[in-house]
Amino acid sequence: MMVSGTEWSSEPAKVLLTCSREYTRISEISSRLGTARKTGELGTLLAREVGGYSLFDLQVIGGRLNREVDNLPSPYRQLIRPYFAEQLFGMHHSLLHLHRSGVFRTMHSPIRDPGTFTSYCEMVPQGCYSWDDGREKGAFGYVPYHRLFYYLISGFTMFVLEKPGHPVGTPFPGGFKVEERKGEFLCPIRDKEKDVFFSICNFCPAKQSDMP
Repeated sequence: MMVSGTEWSSEPAKVLLTCSREYTRISEISSRLGTARKTGELGTLLAREVGGYSLFDLQVIGGRLNREVDNLPSPYRQLIRPYFAEQLFGMHHSLLHLHRSGVFRTMHSPIRDPGTFTSYCEMVPQGCYSWDDGREKGAFGYVPYHRLFYYLISGFTMFVLEKPGHPVGTPFPGGFKVEERKGEFLCPIRDKEKDVFFSICNFCPAKQSDMP
């Protein structure tokens, strides 16, 4: 079928408008989160946003995660798979459980390192548009709003629970892993992604572990 000149020229405008609306939505969510001053307050805000993701959204996010892990070499992909699942969906369950059980109403501690938290909220909108999966981009209908889920869950883990973005035990190539020693979290890649502004490592409460 021939596409008329009017239809052809309007399509890019529709795409730009859709992207603009989505970016505005993500920016508004990030700004709203940035108003939190206490851990329980932030937990409540995060739970409300995460609760808006449909079952289909979660399936899209899960499908993209599985594809990402499947592309890793064996045996590393077998080792890392449960940790990636815990990082996203284990924490998703914990967030909603704490919210529904009323635990956040009892959490009055101030958010650790307010400056880092503010920087995190400011990074998120652009971070949602900065990943590049090559041919995988757009797989399963994956869009920036789904990427936001990753940042919402990571924000819960790092600023509400005050735990590393990657769960303790997460393995990395070379035999290194995230550890907890005497109440302190250590990560082999904590300081390795400073040039990647949208990496959660730059906002993580873990410290860089000693590596040979």
